[in-house]
Amino acid sequence: MNLLKQKIGILGGGQLGRMLIEEALRLNVNVNILENSKDCPCYHLAHEFIEGSLTDEAKIMELSAMSDVLTFEIEHVNTEALIKLEDEGKTIIPSPRMLQIIQDKGLQKQYYTEHHVPTAPYFLVNNKSEWNEAITKLETEKFVAKTRKDGYDGRGVTILNSQVILADNSLIPYDVPCLLEAFVPCEKEISIIVAQDIFGTTVAYEAVEMEFEPEANLVTYLFSPADISKQMAEKAKFVAIQTINQFKSPGVFAVEMFITLNGDILVNEIAPRPHNSGHHTIEASYTSQYEQLTRIVLGLPVGCVGLIKPAAMINLLGDKSFSGAYAIKNLDQLHHIEGVYLHLYDKKESKPMRKMGHITVLANSTEEVKAKATKVMNLVSFEPIK
Repeated sequence: MNLLKQKIGILGGGQLGRMLIEEALRLNVNVNILENSKDCPCYHLAHEFIEGSLTDEAKIMELSAMSDVLTFEIEHVNTEALIKLEDEGKTIIPSPRMLQIIQDKGLQKQYYTEHHVPTAPYFLVNNKSEWNEAITKLETEKFVAKTRKDGYDGRGVTILNSQVILADNSLIPYDVPCLLEAFVPCEKEISIIVAQDIFGTTVAYEAVEMEFEPEANLVTYLFSPADISKQMAEKAKFVAIQTINQFKSPGVFAVEMFITLNGDILVNEIAPRPHNSGHHTIEASYTSQYEQLTRIVLGLPVGCVGLIKPAAMINLLGDKSFSGAYAIKNLDQLHHIEGVYLHLYDKKESKPMRKMGHITVLANSTEEVKAKATKVMNLVSFEPIK
């Protein structure tokens, strides 16, 4: 294969696309981007940049015409246009038919049920009038309400008390089609990045354990390997691989899971793209999730997913107190700490809880990496430029 002739087209120009471009450039592979604004992390790195909506069929066709293969770094795209291209022979990874299922949390859950993927009990509702019956059938003290479409980074997800909602339907937060899911008390929330190449080989990275910002429901911090037994880690990998194999599509996927108090593993959601929970693989793994996707879209075999060292990843989120131009405090001190890697996403303005970058921390043991990550989290913050 002559990699010099390959051009990858990405729908979306955010930080995931930026890190994918950085990886592709190592192989002399050009990347074209479709995004609705030039004010995005990918603009300055793209070979060709198309400004337009990710749902605009004409713009998607324009991207396709200048690219040998297409992928996406965000789910909210026009799947009908992509399916049309796939039917015409265009290579799109992952398959837009899989994406169409993932885009709709209700279809995603039904797919789990149909294919015997373990997941929490749920009901689908179309409007507020159907909530009471579904909540009563769930028979749980709390439940999770998720809008079926267009949710991301914690938006469109709310944890609610069953009796409170049954007593006062005016507190129902959404009047659109929703997934109502039993709240499952869990011991840990973990994620496993799974990669499948065009030859059908599927590999899974070590599990990561996640900590969330409770208000925004965003991952603030994760570490790998997760603090679970070897037996549980292998069980989680098996479930993750089996789940992805059901979709029969190459690509890189994040399988987010709960480990219940009884030791069961339940699949929560799938992201059909590189994911926040795999950022640490850039430094911590022999093959990063971005190199993995680059390999896969170019028709190359998947690489080794071994963990070089225990790692933590810290999300750099915009301060809740301001929006606008920013500076990062204590960068000089940060750069004196061994095994710390800073990634910034070229976002011109900070906004409350906006993903501005991330930091990877490596150490020789899980205990050491946790301690070092805590030190870094307490050190780095954003402040407004006055």
